[in-house]
Amino acid sequence: MQQQKINTPDIDSESKYLRAKERVKAMKGFFYNLLTYIFVIPMLIWLNYITTDFPWVFFPIFSWGIGLVIHGMVVFGYNPFWGKSWQERKIRQLMEKDEF
Repeated sequence: MQQQKINTPDIDSESKYLRAKERVKAMKGFFYNLLTYIFVIPMLIWLNYITTDFPWVFFPIFSWGIGLVIHGMVVFGYNPFWGKSWQERKIRQLMEKDEF
């Protein structure tokens, strides 16, 4: 009797697909945020120029800009403070402790 081969989905492959799909969704959100920034900030600069002498436009430029940089760092996996090397050092440090 011939053994029938069961088609089971590769769980690892499916997991990678779902993670990739989430990453693409996050990247898409970042690029929408960047595109909005690129179009809105010049309008705010123009509005500031025609309404008042006080340069209030610098507040949204810098605050939204900082948010945009942080959003990009999260999406593209750049973390200078708690990156992969920090995690590995911390894991080794905790494993060396006797009480852990």
